[in-house]
Amino acid sequence: MRLTNIKLWDGVSEALSEFHSIEIKDGKITSIGNEEKFDASSQASSSQDMAGLYVIPGLIDAHVHMCLDPEAKDPLAHVKVGREKQLDLMAKRAVKMLDAGITTARDLGGGKWEELNLRNKINAGELSGVRLLCSGQPVTSVKGHCHFWGGEAANLEEAAKVIERQISRGVDLIKIMATGGNITPGSKPIDAQFDSETMAAMVKIAHEHKLLVAAHCHGTAGIKNASFAGVNTIEHCSWVGSDGWGKNLNEEVLSEIVGKGIWISPTINSGWRKFMGSQSFETLIQGNYQKMRKAGVKLIASTDAGIPNVRHEDLPKALPIFAHFAELSPVEVLRTATSDCAEALGLGRQRGRLSPGYDADLVCYENNPLQDLSALENPIAVMAKGKWHRLV
Repeated sequence: MRLTNIKLWDGVSEALSEFHSIEIKDGKITSIGNEEKFDASSQASSSQDMAGLYVIPGLIDAHVHMCLDPEAKDPLAHVKVGREKQLDLMAKRAVKMLDAGITTARDLGGGKWEELNLRNKINAGELSGVRLLCSGQPVTSVKGHCHFWGGEAANLEEAAKVIERQISRGVDLIKIMATGGNITPGSKPIDAQFDSETMAAMVKIAHEHKLLVAAHCHGTAGIKNASFAGVNTIEHCSWVGSDGWGKNLNEEVLSEIVGKGIWISPTINSGWRKFMGSQSFETLIQGNYQKMRKAGVKLIASTDAGIPNVRHEDLPKALPIFAHFAELSPVEVLRTATSDCAEALGLGRQRGRLSPGYDADLVCYENNPLQDLSALENPIAVMAKGKWHRLV
Protein backbone atom coordinates (compact mmCIF):
# COMPACT_ATOMS: atom_id res chain seq x y z
CA MET A 1 0.00 0.00 0.00
CA ARG A 2 1.21 3.47 -0.82
CA LEU A 3 -0.23 6.67 0.61
CA THR A 4 0.36 9.68 -1.61
CA ASN A 5 -0.31 13.41 -1.52
CA ILE A 6 0.31 13.75 2.21
CA LYS A 7 1.89 16.39 4.43
CA LEU A 8 4.05 14.39 6.81
CA TRP A 9 5.44 14.99 10.29
CA ASP A 10 7.75 12.16 11.26
CA GLY A 11 7.41 12.44 15.06
CA VAL A 12 10.83 14.02 15.57
CA SER A 13 11.50 16.94 13.24
CA GLU A 14 10.77 20.58 13.97
CA ALA A 15 8.55 20.94 10.91
CA LEU A 16 6.72 19.02 8.21
CA SER A 17 8.81 16.81 5.96
CA GLU A 18 9.44 17.46 2.28
CA PHE A 19 8.30 13.89 1.57
CA HIS A 20 4.72 13.25 0.53
CA SER A 21 4.46 9.47 0.10
CA ILE A 22 4.61 6.46 2.44
CA GLU A 23 5.00 2.84 1.38
CA ILE A 24 3.50 0.25 3.77
CA LYS A 25 3.82 -3.52 3.75
CA ASP A 26 2.97 -6.19 6.34
CA GLY A 27 2.16 -3.60 8.98
CA LYS A 28 5.46 -1.75 8.63
CA ILE A 29 6.60 1.42 6.91
CA THR A 30 8.98 0.27 4.22
CA SER A 31 9.93 3.62 2.69
CA ILE A 32 9.14 7.31 2.75
CA GLY A 33 9.79 9.69 -0.12
CA ASN A 34 8.32 11.45 -3.07
CA GLU A 35 6.35 9.49 -5.64
CA GLU A 36 9.05 9.64 -8.29
CA LYS A 37 11.67 8.26 -5.89
CA PHE A 38 10.05 4.86 -5.35
CA ASP A 39 11.82 2.09 -7.21
CA ALA A 40 10.25 -0.04 -9.91
CA SER A 41 9.72 -2.99 -7.57
CA SER A 42 7.18 -0.97 -5.61
CA GLN A 43 5.06 -0.03 -8.59
CA ALA A 44 2.71 -2.98 -8.11
CA SER A 45 1.63 -1.57 -4.76
CA SER A 46 -1.81 0.01 -4.64
CA SER A 47 -1.82 3.79 -4.21
CA GLN A 48 -4.23 5.85 -2.15
CA ASP A 49 -4.48 9.59 -2.68
CA MET A 50 -4.83 11.21 0.76
CA ALA A 51 -6.01 14.55 -0.63
CA GLY A 52 -3.29 16.59 1.06
CA LEU A 53 -4.04 15.44 4.60
CA TYR A 54 -1.58 16.04 7.44
CA VAL A 55 -0.18 12.72 8.67
CA ILE A 56 1.56 12.15 12.02
CA PRO A 57 2.50 9.06 14.06
CA GLY A 58 -0.24 7.44 16.12
CA LEU A 59 -0.60 9.03 19.55
CA ILE A 60 0.56 7.28 22.73
CA ASP A 61 -0.95 7.70 26.22
CA ALA A 62 1.56 6.59 28.85
CA HIS A 63 -0.92 6.17 31.71
CA VAL A 64 -4.42 4.70 31.49
CA HIS A 65 -6.59 2.23 33.42
CA MET A 66 -8.79 0.25 31.07
CA CYS A 67 -10.78 -1.31 33.92
CA LEU A 68 -11.93 2.00 35.37
CA ASP A 69 -15.13 3.76 34.37
CA PRO A 70 -14.60 7.54 34.20
CA GLU A 71 -18.31 8.07 34.76
CA ALA A 72 -18.19 6.31 38.16
CA LYS A 73 -17.50 8.34 41.29
CA ASP A 74 -16.92 5.30 43.50
CA PRO A 75 -13.31 4.10 43.06
CA LEU A 76 -14.42 0.57 43.88
CA ALA A 77 -17.34 0.50 41.44
CA HIS A 78 -15.39 -1.43 38.80
CA VAL A 79 -14.84 -4.43 41.09
CA LYS A 80 -18.61 -4.81 41.37
CA VAL A 81 -19.10 -5.12 37.60
CA GLY A 82 -19.55 -8.64 36.25
CA ARG A 83 -16.71 -10.07 34.20
CA GLU A 84 -18.54 -10.22 30.86
CA LYS A 85 -19.84 -6.68 31.19
CA GLN A 86 -16.41 -5.43 32.25
CA LEU A 87 -14.75 -7.06 29.26
CA ASP A 88 -17.33 -5.50 26.95
CA LEU A 89 -16.81 -2.04 28.48
CA MET A 90 -13.04 -2.32 28.23
CA ALA A 91 -13.22 -3.40 24.60
CA LYS A 92 -15.44 -0.41 23.80
CA ARG A 93 -12.97 1.93 25.50
CA ALA A 94 -10.14 0.46 23.43
CA VAL A 95 -12.07 1.18 20.23
CA LYS A 96 -12.86 4.74 21.29
CA MET A 97 -9.18 5.35 21.92
CA LEU A 98 -8.25 4.12 18.47
CA ASP A 99 -11.04 6.24 16.98
CA ALA A 100 -9.37 9.26 18.60
CA GLY A 101 -5.97 8.50 17.06
CA ILE A 102 -4.44 6.82 20.12
CA THR A 103 -2.73 3.73 18.74
CA THR A 104 -0.72 2.69 21.83
CA ALA A 105 -1.35 3.07 25.55
CA ARG A 106 0.21 1.86 28.77
CA ASP A 107 -2.23 0.38 31.30
CA LEU A 108 -0.85 1.01 34.78
CA GLY A 109 -3.07 -1.00 37.01
CA GLY A 110 -5.94 -3.40 37.40
CA GLY A 111 -6.85 -6.20 39.77
CA LYS A 112 -7.81 -9.19 37.66
CA TRP A 113 -5.50 -8.99 34.63
CA GLU A 114 -8.47 -8.47 32.31
CA GLU A 115 -6.55 -5.71 30.54
CA LEU A 116 -3.94 -8.35 29.63
CA ASN A 117 -6.67 -10.48 28.08
CA LEU A 118 -7.81 -7.43 26.13
CA ARG A 119 -4.21 -6.74 25.06
CA ASN A 120 -3.81 -10.29 23.81
CA LYS A 121 -7.03 -10.26 21.78
CA ILE A 122 -6.11 -6.94 20.15
CA ASN A 123 -2.60 -8.18 19.36
CA ALA A 124 -4.04 -11.36 17.86
CA GLY A 125 -6.42 -9.38 15.66
CA GLU A 126 -9.49 -10.80 17.40
CA LEU A 127 -10.56 -7.31 18.50
CA SER A 128 -9.97 -3.82 17.16
CA GLY A 129 -8.53 -1.31 19.58
CA VAL A 130 -5.54 0.53 20.95
CA ARG A 131 -2.49 -1.68 21.48
CA LEU A 132 -1.63 -1.98 25.16
CA LEU A 133 1.32 -2.42 27.46
CA CYS A 134 0.09 -3.71 30.83
CA SER A 135 1.52 -3.74 34.35
CA GLY A 136 -1.13 -5.87 36.08
CA GLN A 137 -1.47 -5.47 39.85
CA PRO A 138 0.62 -2.59 41.23
CA VAL A 139 2.83 -3.31 44.22
CA THR A 140 1.46 -1.31 47.14
CA SER A 141 1.72 -1.21 50.91
CA VAL A 142 -0.79 -2.86 53.23
CA LYS A 143 -4.04 -0.92 52.82
CA GLY A 144 -2.05 1.39 50.57
CA HIS A 145 -3.09 3.10 47.36
CA CYS A 146 -5.17 0.73 45.19
CA HIS A 147 -4.68 -2.15 47.63
CA PHE A 148 -8.04 -3.47 46.39
CA TRP A 149 -6.25 -4.62 43.21
CA GLY A 150 -4.46 -7.32 45.19
CA GLY A 151 -0.84 -6.12 45.20
CA GLU A 152 -0.38 -5.49 48.92
CA ALA A 153 3.07 -6.11 50.39
CA ALA A 154 4.25 -5.57 53.96
CA ASN A 155 7.94 -6.10 53.16
CA LEU A 156 10.37 -6.86 50.37
CA GLU A 157 9.71 -10.61 50.48
CA GLU A 158 5.99 -10.03 49.91
CA ALA A 159 6.68 -7.38 47.27
CA ALA A 160 8.87 -9.86 45.38
CA LYS A 161 5.98 -12.34 45.37
CA VAL A 162 3.65 -9.69 43.95
CA ILE A 163 6.17 -8.93 41.19
CA GLU A 164 6.67 -12.63 40.41
CA ARG A 165 2.89 -13.06 40.20
CA GLN A 166 2.68 -10.30 37.61
CA ILE A 167 5.53 -11.81 35.61
CA SER A 168 3.79 -15.19 35.60
CA ARG A 169 0.75 -13.47 34.06
CA GLY A 170 2.81 -12.00 31.24
CA VAL A 171 2.94 -8.30 32.13
CA ASP A 172 4.94 -5.82 30.05
CA LEU A 173 6.23 -3.79 32.99
CA ILE A 174 5.94 -3.42 36.77
CA LYS A 175 4.06 -0.66 38.60
CA ILE A 176 4.95 0.41 42.14
CA MET A 177 2.89 2.72 44.31
CA ALA A 178 5.64 4.84 45.84
CA THR A 179 3.12 7.10 47.58
CA GLY A 180 -0.50 7.16 48.57
CA GLY A 181 -3.18 8.47 46.25
CA ASN A 182 -6.50 10.23 46.05
CA ILE A 183 -8.97 7.52 45.08
CA THR A 184 -8.15 5.10 47.93
CA PRO A 185 -9.93 5.76 51.24
CA GLY A 186 -7.40 6.24 54.03
CA SER A 187 -4.50 6.81 51.63
CA LYS A 188 -2.64 10.13 51.53
CA PRO A 189 -0.75 11.37 48.46
CA ILE A 190 1.93 12.95 50.64
CA ASP A 191 2.92 9.67 52.30
CA ALA A 192 5.72 7.44 51.02
CA GLN A 193 4.69 3.78 51.00
CA PHE A 194 8.11 2.13 50.70
CA ASP A 195 11.58 3.24 51.76
CA SER A 196 14.27 3.81 49.15
CA GLU A 197 16.10 0.52 49.82
CA THR A 198 12.94 -1.53 49.37
CA MET A 199 12.09 0.41 46.23
CA ALA A 200 15.58 -0.20 44.85
CA ALA A 201 15.34 -3.92 45.53
CA MET A 202 11.98 -4.11 43.73
CA VAL A 203 13.34 -2.25 40.75
CA LYS A 204 16.32 -4.61 40.66
CA ILE A 205 14.00 -7.64 40.50
CA ALA A 206 11.99 -6.11 37.66
CA HIS A 207 15.07 -5.07 35.70
CA GLU A 208 16.57 -8.55 36.07
CA HIS A 209 13.48 -9.77 34.23
CA LYS A 210 14.04 -7.04 31.60
CA LEU A 211 10.90 -5.18 32.67
CA LEU A 212 10.70 -1.40 33.03
CA VAL A 213 9.25 0.11 36.21
CA ALA A 214 6.67 2.87 36.58
CA ALA A 215 6.24 4.50 39.98
CA HIS A 216 3.14 6.34 41.19
CA CYS A 217 4.54 9.40 42.99
CA HIS A 218 2.65 12.37 44.41
CA GLY A 219 4.58 13.23 47.56
CA THR A 220 8.15 14.50 47.33
CA ALA A 221 9.37 11.85 49.79
CA GLY A 222 8.10 9.11 47.48
CA ILE A 223 9.54 10.86 44.42
CA LYS A 224 12.91 10.88 46.18
CA ASN A 225 12.69 7.17 46.97
CA ALA A 226 11.67 6.31 43.41
CA SER A 227 14.47 8.35 41.87
CA PHE A 228 17.03 6.78 44.20
CA ALA A 229 15.70 3.35 43.23
CA GLY A 230 16.16 4.08 39.53
CA VAL A 231 12.63 3.59 38.28
CA ASN A 232 12.06 4.25 34.58
CA THR A 233 9.08 6.59 34.78
CA ILE A 234 7.71 8.70 37.59
CA GLU A 235 3.94 9.05 37.31
CA HIS A 236 2.30 12.33 38.37
CA CYS A 237 5.41 13.86 40.03
CA SER A 238 3.17 16.22 41.99
CA TRP A 239 5.78 17.49 44.48
CA VAL A 240 3.34 17.28 47.40
CA GLY A 241 4.75 18.33 50.76
CA SER A 242 3.63 19.70 54.08
CA ASP A 243 2.91 23.06 52.44
CA GLY A 244 0.50 21.52 49.94
CA TRP A 245 0.17 20.30 46.35
CA GLY A 246 3.08 21.19 44.08
CA LYS A 247 4.84 23.28 46.71
CA ASN A 248 7.74 21.01 47.62
CA LEU A 249 9.88 20.70 44.49
CA ASN A 250 13.30 19.48 45.60
CA GLU A 251 16.28 20.49 43.47
CA GLU A 252 18.47 17.60 44.68
CA VAL A 253 15.78 15.05 43.80
CA LEU A 254 15.31 16.78 40.46
CA SER A 255 19.04 16.41 39.79
CA GLU A 256 18.81 12.70 40.62
CA ILE A 257 15.89 12.25 38.20
CA VAL A 258 17.77 13.95 35.38
CA GLY A 259 21.04 12.20 36.15
CA LYS A 260 19.42 8.77 35.91
CA GLY A 261 17.45 9.60 32.78
CA ILE A 262 14.08 8.98 34.43
CA TRP A 263 11.07 10.10 32.43
CA ILE A 264 8.29 12.15 34.01
CA SER A 265 4.73 11.15 33.13
CA PRO A 266 2.70 13.99 34.69
CA THR A 267 -0.88 12.86 33.87
CA ILE A 268 -2.07 16.33 32.92
CA ASN A 269 -5.48 15.53 31.46
CA SER A 270 -8.47 17.39 30.05
CA GLY A 271 -9.81 17.88 33.58
CA TRP A 272 -7.02 20.37 34.19
CA ARG A 273 -8.88 22.82 32.00
CA LYS A 274 -10.74 23.94 35.11
CA PHE A 275 -7.45 25.24 36.55
CA MET A 276 -6.66 27.43 33.55
CA GLY A 277 -7.14 31.02 34.55
CA SER A 278 -6.46 30.32 38.21
CA GLN A 279 -3.44 32.57 38.50
CA SER A 280 -1.96 31.16 41.69
CA PHE A 281 -2.22 27.56 40.52
CA GLU A 282 -0.95 28.32 37.02
CA THR A 283 2.00 30.27 38.40
CA LEU A 284 2.89 27.41 40.75
CA ILE A 285 2.62 24.62 38.18
CA GLN A 286 4.26 26.52 35.34
CA GLY A 287 7.06 27.52 37.70
CA ASN A 288 7.64 23.87 38.60
CA TYR A 289 7.78 22.85 34.96
CA GLN A 290 10.13 25.71 34.14
CA LYS A 291 12.52 24.40 36.79
CA MET A 292 12.09 20.82 35.66
CA ARG A 293 12.67 21.59 32.00
CA LYS A 294 15.63 23.85 32.76
CA ALA A 295 17.17 20.96 34.70
CA GLY A 296 16.71 18.67 31.69
CA VAL A 297 13.71 16.58 32.69
CA LYS A 298 12.19 14.43 29.93
CA LEU A 299 8.40 14.57 29.72
CA ILE A 300 5.87 12.19 28.21
CA ALA A 301 2.13 12.55 27.66
CA SER A 302 -0.26 10.76 30.01
CA THR A 303 -3.78 11.25 31.31
CA ASP A 304 -4.59 8.68 34.04
CA ALA A 305 -7.62 7.83 31.92
CA GLY A 306 -10.34 5.99 33.81
CA ILE A 307 -10.29 8.06 36.98
CA PRO A 308 -13.46 10.14 37.49
CA ASN A 309 -14.25 12.36 34.47
CA VAL A 310 -11.07 11.46 32.59
CA ARG A 311 -12.17 9.54 29.51
CA HIS A 312 -9.92 7.08 27.77
CA GLU A 313 -10.20 8.78 24.38
CA ASP A 314 -9.41 12.30 25.61
CA LEU A 315 -5.63 12.48 25.07
CA PRO A 316 -6.13 14.75 22.01
CA LYS A 317 -8.07 17.17 24.24
CA ALA A 318 -5.44 16.93 26.97
CA LEU A 319 -2.38 17.75 24.88
CA PRO A 320 -3.15 21.49 24.45
CA ILE A 321 -3.70 21.70 28.21
CA PHE A 322 -0.45 19.86 28.88
CA ALA A 323 1.29 22.28 26.50
CA HIS A 324 -0.19 25.21 28.42
CA PHE A 325 0.96 24.15 31.89
CA ALA A 326 4.36 22.81 30.82
CA GLU A 327 4.80 25.71 28.36
CA LEU A 328 5.56 23.43 25.44
CA SER A 329 5.32 24.32 21.77
CA PRO A 330 2.97 22.21 19.62
CA VAL A 331 5.83 20.17 18.20
CA GLU A 332 7.31 19.63 21.67
CA VAL A 333 4.05 18.35 23.12
CA LEU A 334 3.46 16.16 20.05
CA ARG A 335 6.84 14.53 20.65
CA THR A 336 5.78 13.72 24.22
CA ALA A 337 2.87 11.74 22.74
CA THR A 338 4.82 10.08 19.91
CA SER A 339 8.58 9.53 19.62
CA ASP A 340 9.54 10.50 23.18
CA CYS A 341 6.71 8.48 24.68
CA ALA A 342 7.65 5.44 22.63
CA GLU A 343 11.24 5.69 23.82
CA ALA A 344 10.19 5.97 27.47
CA LEU A 345 7.95 2.92 27.14
CA GLY A 346 10.68 0.79 25.58
CA LEU A 347 9.17 1.03 22.09
CA GLY A 348 11.57 3.58 20.64
CA ARG A 349 12.63 1.34 17.75
CA GLN A 350 9.11 0.25 16.86
CA ARG A 351 6.58 3.03 17.29
CA GLY A 352 6.22 6.78 17.66
CA ARG A 353 7.84 7.74 14.35
CA LEU A 354 7.03 7.66 10.68
CA SER A 355 10.22 6.08 9.44
CA PRO A 356 11.20 2.92 7.52
CA GLY A 357 11.09 -0.14 9.76
CA TYR A 358 8.57 1.33 12.18
CA ASP A 359 5.03 0.10 12.71
CA ALA A 360 2.57 1.77 10.36
CA ASP A 361 0.62 3.56 13.10
CA LEU A 362 -0.55 6.93 11.84
CA VAL A 363 -3.29 9.53 12.08
CA CYS A 364 -4.52 11.90 9.36
CA TYR A 365 -5.99 15.37 9.82
CA GLU A 366 -7.40 18.08 7.59
CA ASN A 367 -5.64 20.81 9.57
CA ASN A 368 -2.03 21.07 10.68
CA PRO A 369 -1.62 20.00 14.34
CA LEU A 370 1.87 21.50 14.41
CA GLN A 371 0.21 24.89 14.10
CA ASP A 372 -3.00 24.24 16.02
CA LEU A 373 -3.25 21.39 18.52
CA SER A 374 -7.04 21.52 18.44
CA ALA A 375 -6.76 19.72 15.08
CA LEU A 376 -6.00 16.55 17.08
CA GLU A 377 -9.65 16.33 18.14
CA ASN A 378 -10.79 15.69 14.57
CA PRO A 379 -8.91 12.81 12.97
CA ILE A 380 -9.97 11.98 9.42
CA ALA A 381 -8.30 8.58 9.32
CA VAL A 382 -6.49 6.25 11.73
CA MET A 383 -4.18 3.39 10.78
CA ALA A 384 -2.89 0.82 13.26
CA LYS A 385 -0.09 -1.53 12.21
CA GLY A 386 -0.84 -1.02 8.54
CA LYS A 387 -4.60 -1.50 8.70
CA TRP A 388 -7.15 1.26 8.44
CA HIS A 389 -9.26 1.47 11.56
CA ARG A 390 -11.25 4.37 10.28
CA LEU A 391 -11.12 6.23 7.00
CA VAL A 392 -13.69 8.99 6.53
